[in-house]
Amino acid sequence: MEKELYTISEVSTKLGFIDKKTKKPLNYILRFWETKFSQIKPIYLDGKRRLYSSKDVEILKLIKFLLKDNKLTIAGAKKLMKKKINTLDGVRSSSIKDTYLKNNIRLKSKKILEKINKLKK
Repeated sequence: MEKELYTISEVSTKLGFIDKKTKKPLNYILRFWETKFSQIKPIYLDGKRRLYSSKDVEILKLIKFLLKDNKLTIAGAKKLMKKKINTLDGVRSSSIKDTYLKNNIRLKSKKILEKINKLKK
């Protein structure tokens, strides 16, 4: 059974954000992305300690895929996520959110990027 909540360090490590010299997680990346992407909503304990849900981790994987692997800008990734994923939190039907969360992140991201490329033409 997969863990339900993760600390910021666990998520940074899971996403591969590790300082090469110190081997410590680069948590500032996730904190920065929180300010840019409204879809990321960790639970705060004692005011500052963050816990990320499995859903948050999947959203962060998508953001990483869009920004790092596909070289989109933050503005481009935000636009794509708002337009094609419909903010991933308010949607309850069998929409893009449900499809995305149930399937492989790379496959779905690739399909989304293909749709973006069609929109650009």
